[in-house]
Amino acid sequence: MEEKQICPWCQTEITWDEEIGPESHCPHCENELSGYRTMNIGIGDGGESDDIDEEDMDLPEWNDTDDDSEADWAAEQEGYIGATRSTLAAQGVIQEITEAQYEVPECPNCREYMLEAGTQVLGGEGFVPTAPEVIGEPFLPSPFRIVWYVCPSCFATSSQLSAGDREYMMGKLSERE
Repeated sequence: MEEKQICPWCQTEITWDEEIGPESHCPHCENELSGYRTMNIGIGDGGESDDIDEEDMDLPEWNDTDDDSEADWAAEQEGYIGATRSTLAAQGVIQEITEAQYEVPECPNCREYMLEAGTQVLGGEGFVPTAPEVIGEPFLPSPFRIVWYVCPSCFATSSQLSAGDREYMMGKLSERE
């Protein structure tokens, strides 16, 4: 005989066979069926609730830390930043920076938008450009510029040829003798 259970998260009726046993996760929303929690909120006369006393409950104090302890905690983590007041405030600044950028590449690691960190000039005396036989001359100018980007989420860095040098390169590659 089959028994029925209702998922408290998505309200879907789950039918399970008594030989196999009850499901531990909902097959529709993938939430844990036994992990559903309820919270009683006293609404009404504005007085203290008889059911629950805050003194009796062992509630965590969310956001009861100062910025120094948040910085210490973030320093202990390896490559992860939790949602603190300072990181939430930084999100607004990050969005303004990306809106003002000419190009906004995505991070190859975490797919967040990257911030332009600066430009590096490569070439000069220490750089010997390659001249492929097909075109007979170097396809990059010497010196050329690399634009560096940094991800504000996972701190990965990425670089690409500057826009002007990309145009130069495509011009050289498209012309043939």
